[in-house]
Amino acid sequence: MNGIQILLICGVITLIGYYIMRFRNAAFDLALLFTFAGLSIFFILFPGYTNTIAHKLGVGRGADLLFYLCILFFLFIVLKLYARIRRLEEQITDFIRKEAKDEAKLLNEKKSSGNI
Repeated sequence: MNGIQILLICGVITLIGYYIMRFRNAAFDLALLFTFAGLSIFFILFPGYTNTIAHKLGVGRGADLLFYLCILFFLFIVLKLYARIRRLEEQITDFIRKEAKDEAKLLNEKKSSGNI
């Protein structure tokens, strides 16, 4: 097994673990963001190292390594967006459910007082 295969499998397992945690750890988000930003700046300043690192991991070119890492990063973003949409859907459902109960209670009170 090549180093890139191990790296990509670890990345996928990390994404799955992160999804299981349900995105409640903001410190992890911040650490991941700073890690990707730091790596980006490093690779921008020293582009020759991407080839060296890529060869050590078993990838042909540094550009391919960056492409694979970007795929993992975009999967992370997609999972975050999916979790946020699910959380918003749950909040909307709870809000609508509460409003329906309040409206039904108000209607019941009006019926019992004879206003309807």
